[in-house]
Amino acid sequence: MEISAEMKPLPKPKTHHEFAGILLDSIDEAFASLGENVKISIYFHLETKFRLPKKEIPNRIEDFSEALEKIFGRASKQLEILIMIHLNKKVKINYKWIGPKWLIPELTFEEYMKIVKRSIEDSDKNKMQRHNSK
Repeated sequence: MEISAEMKPLPKPKTHHEFAGILLDSIDEAFASLGENVKISIYFHLETKFRLPKKEIPNRIEDFSEALEKIFGRASKQLEILIMIHLNKKVKINYKWIGPKWLIPELTFEEYMKIVKRSIEDSDKNKMQRHNSK
């Protein structure tokens, strides 16, 4: 099928499935930075000890965060930050802190995942609206 100058393909919607793929890639990269054997071991423990298979992580962010804390203790926060860094490189979201500059917000891993997911969904809605208005 040929696409004429007037007929443009619709942008593909970014669904939860797409968010899940981006998140899992980011987690893989963060874990791999600790070494391939460590990455394999973490996934093994998540699945066997915490009954959290890799594919379920995007749907169970809070369980994932709690499991990391049980495995790594306070060092889990650095691993979560590493995951957030890799995720942010992929989705490139910017958010603005609305509040006093002297107050540093405490952004949890779970809250950040909600922000990223909402940003992906909003970006897709904006693309669809722009496409429909043409």
